[in-house]
Amino acid sequence: MTRHTTPRGVTAALLGAALVLAGCGANPEEAEGVLNSQQPQGTTAAQTKDQALYDRLPDKAKQAGKLVSVNNGSFPPYEIAGADGRSLTGAAADMSEALGQLLGVKIEHVTVDGLPSSLTGIASGRYDFAIGPVGDFRERQKSNDFVDWVKEFVVFAVLKGNPKNIGSLADTCGLKISVMAGGSAESVIKGQSQTCVKEGKPKINVQSYKDQPTSVLAVSSGRADAFFSSQAPLTYFVDQAGGKLELAGKGQSNGFDDLYQGAVVAKDSPLRDVLKDGIQKLMDNGTYDKIMDRWGTSDNKLDQAGVNLAES
Repeated sequence: MTRHTTPRGVTAALLGAALVLAGCGANPEEAEGVLNSQQPQGTTAAQTKDQALYDRLPDKAKQAGKLVSVNNGSFPPYEIAGADGRSLTGAAADMSEALGQLLGVKIEHVTVDGLPSSLTGIASGRYDFAIGPVGDFRERQKSNDFVDWVKEFVVFAVLKGNPKNIGSLADTCGLKISVMAGGSAESVIKGQSQTCVKEGKPKINVQSYKDQPTSVLAVSSGRADAFFSSQAPLTYFVDQAGGKLELAGKGQSNGFDDLYQGAVVAKDSPLRDVLKDGIQKLMDNGTYDKIMDRWGTSDNKLDQAGVNLAES
């Protein structure tokens, strides 16, 4: 996968005033300041309903007139959940709005605590899908199918000046590294900690948090030396930090091969190919490009939507 630097995101104060949140699954109170940003302006042109795609939807969706997409509310600039636990902004929200128009149904958003809850809810049928993007990995494909629509790689957010001199995953022995609980980065950093011990070096103090904002605040406050996560959201957070943070470990594999992310459905769901063809149509008609450019994720684009690309 070609390495790249994601363009600048929107700006706001990293340590904004905390707000009292209502609704299950909303972002935590201490993290709300991270997400109080000025969001990109502009709207995407309305899509015309594709009757052929609508006809392929599961009967349940056609009868209800909607699909329910689950998120864990903390993956900007793709997913930025509102305090009510049901509103969503970001590139994924724009994609789902266009996709819903194309499919001829409303796409509702539900925010839950953590990625494991999202994946469990999809597998059990509680939620129809997650627009994501969620990391596509072979282990997750046992219970889910992925409709991949972005590419990504994993880096570190560190204090300005990179005082711990983190250049890659190999430089993290003995450090305090924050990650999002249940994510692929958590598994990789825990594996690296075991490698450190085998090499006679200090283990990594892995700090697992349920969301991205709290993880990055651990670095800003000095509780952690770095936050290990996807570059697109980390760029977003760094841009909001007022010069306090920077990225480290760019251009390195950092324990990952080609990393694809996308929408998630239950294994062998009939919704999978409908989503793939719908997303591809948004790519073909230019809507996808406009959304990705608007949210500063143009370098994360794929030319074509794909299913379970981690297998290839």
